[in-house]
This record gives sequence, structure tokens and C-alpha cells, in this order.
Amino acid sequence: MYPKNCWYVACTPDELEQQPLARTICGEAIAFYRDNEGRVAAVQDFCPHRGAPLSLGYVEDGLLVCGYHGLRMGRDGQTASMPKQRVARFPCVRSYPVEERHGFIWIWPGENALADPADIPYLEWAESPDWAYGGGLFHINCNYQLMIDNLMDLTHETYVHASSIGQKEIDEAPVRTRLEGDQVTTSRMMESVKAPPFWQLGMEANGLDPNADVDRWQICRFTPPSHVLIDVGVALAGCGGFDSAQDVRAGSIVVDFITPESETSMWYFWGMARNFKTDDVQLTEQIRAGQHTIFSEDLEMLERQQRNLSDNPQRELLKLDIDAGGVQARRMIDKMLQQERSQAASALSTCEAHAS
Repeated sequence: MYPKNCWYVACTPDELEQQPLARTICGEAIAFYRDNEGRVAAVQDFCPHRGAPLSLGYVEDGLLVCGYHGLRMGRDGQTASMPKQRVARFPCVRSYPVEERHGFIWIWPGENALADPADIPYLEWAESPDWAYGGGLFHINCNYQLMIDNLMDLTHETYVHASSIGQKEIDEAPVRTRLEGDQVTTSRMMESVKAPPFWQLGMEANGLDPNADVDRWQICRFTPPSHVLIDVGVALAGCGGFDSAQDVRAGSIVVDFITPESETSMWYFWGMARNFKTDDVQLTEQIRAGQHTIFSEDLEMLERQQRNLSDNPQRELLKLDIDAGGVQARRMIDKMLQQERSQAASALSTCEAHAS
């Protein structure tokens, strides 16, 4: 299951440039489009006339026009008009709270009245000119929590990403997991190691000797419902590691916004933000392409893992010390789900009491 009373990344602005966008989020089929003021709107992808997907239509005068019979839908889910028809009694479809912020479109698939845009996390790297960002989107046929597990335990890099960011020292370094408020952090520090190929590229780009010994860090931060931001990087050995000066390090933030589509599929918005050589467009694209290759290596593993779990629902999985970050994240998600179920039960009891 997935919590719904929270903000998820739904899409990026470029996906709405040409036409409406159809996307299923938390089991909800939604049509996204821009109105005549340029604001993003999100409504149920269902025409109240014959059930056609509204996303197959087009936008005219700020209204979403059904491509089947021309019904015109407003951002509030109310039918505005339809050729030769009176629409006052047409049933409305659901509209969703939606916000455009930090270079992403955010959706609240839960109770509209509970949506507060102030709860959307502030992303300094997305707003500050001192940072550069490049990223992409994958659709993956696995449960979203498997991706959270993957990102909160980077031990798999040694094996899945052996040619890019993996190295044996990842296995050997101790892992520290801590829970602070609504954030789970898993960290791993490696001292006096050789940088793997991906980070040799980063060192060279920042004017450092790619063959020098380095101190390497991986600090994974999970916040609900499914956001993982990871501080990663290397610094010349003995210069302070994560706290080292900018001229002896190459570091970045790996951005992971994970949005459930269904119980066995998800949307994965990935990217990397860096605060060095930020005006180097070619470097941004080079890093983005490298990340694309790295994350592509996870796809088959995660999808095959999901198939195994679906075929063997009775099997219990082990929980080791390296899994602590993912386990804590799952507990946090379970707590959110329990709270939503309690709220729904309370609302139902109130309705039944009024009805009687």
C-alpha cells in the first residue's frame, strides 16, 4: 500500500509542453494539463459522458476538451460545456491539489482538504544558482518500497554497479543508521581508497588528480512518503572527507523521488545536483548520461525481484544490519498508512452517526 495524504512528484514541466499528460499515481488515473493562465491542473482521467480518457483530448481556452465528443472540462472537475448539450446536471470528476515547485509538478492524491503546499519540501539545490542539476525519469515494474530499500542500502553498488561506482570497500565499511524526527539517515564513510570510475570523472572535472587516494562518503536520507536524497562524493585523503574544502573534493546530491503507480509499478524521478563547475553544461550532460547508465543497471534487478516476491508471497525476507535504513523507512510508511486508515474509519463512523 501507499500513503495518499502526502505530496508526490507527478511529472516534470516539459512533459506538459505539447499536450495533456496521462499518469496513474497511487492507483489514481489522472490527466494533467495547463490552463489558459499557465497553471497546472489535474483531474480524474475520465470523461463523465462515456468514460473516455480526458488525456486523449486537447486544451482550448484553458479547458480540457475530451477528444471523443468535445466535452469541455474545467480544472475544478466540473463540465463547462459540450456541443448541443445542457451540462448543469453532468456529474463532476475529481480534481486534485497540484503545485509546480522546484522544477517538478507535485500532486496530492489523498483528501483534498488536508493538502497544504507548505508541506512540499524546500530544495535548495533546485533554487540556488550555486547548483547545477540534470536528471530523468524511469517507469519501473516493481513496488516503490523496493526502490527505497535499494537506495537506503548502497551495498549493492559493489555488485550491480561494479564498472562505475562500485568498489569492495563499500562492503567493508561500517554502516550507521539513525532516526531523527521524520528522517531516516544511513551513512557510510570510506577512508584512503581509490575512487571508482564515476568519481574519477568528477575529480578530474574539479581539477583533482583522479588517481589520488580519497575519502569517500555516502549519506542516504529518507523522508516520507518516498523521497531519498543522498550526499555522495570523494575528497583527497586526509583533508576532512565530507567536511573538506571545496577545492579538494567532488561531491553531489543524488536526487530520488519515488512515486507509486500501482502495487507493483512506480515512477522514478532521478537526478544529480552538484555545486562545482555549475556553468559547465557539457559536464552536466555527461554526469546525467552516466547516471542514466548506472540507474538502468538497477532496473532488471528490481523488476526480477518483484516477480520473485509476487510468485512467493509466503516467503519472509531477512533483515540484516545493512537493511536497517530500509526497515526504518518501511516502519515510517506503515505508521502513515495506519494513521490514514484510522482517519478514514473515524470519518465513516461520524457519517453513520449523522445518518442514524
